[in-house]
Amino acid sequence: MDIKLGKYQHFKGKHYQVIGLAKNSETLEELVVYQALYPSTEFGDQAIWVRPKKMFADFVEVNNELIPRFKFIK
Repeated sequence: MDIKLGKYQHFKGKHYQVIGLAKNSETLEELVVYQALYPSTEFGDQAIWVRPKKMFADFVEVNNELIPRFKFIK
């Protein structure tokens, strides 16, 4: 799956902005770099995260239905 830069919604409802793609310098695993679009007292406002591309593009089961972990919005 190609990951486009832009806004995504996590299956739990929060929004994130994909700001880039990266590679792990040791393993060359592809990573998605994304930023939270909500305030968080636990992790800091607009925290930046990385997740393996395969996991970012994966599906999760919710109510016996497979849905994208992150859904592209715009």
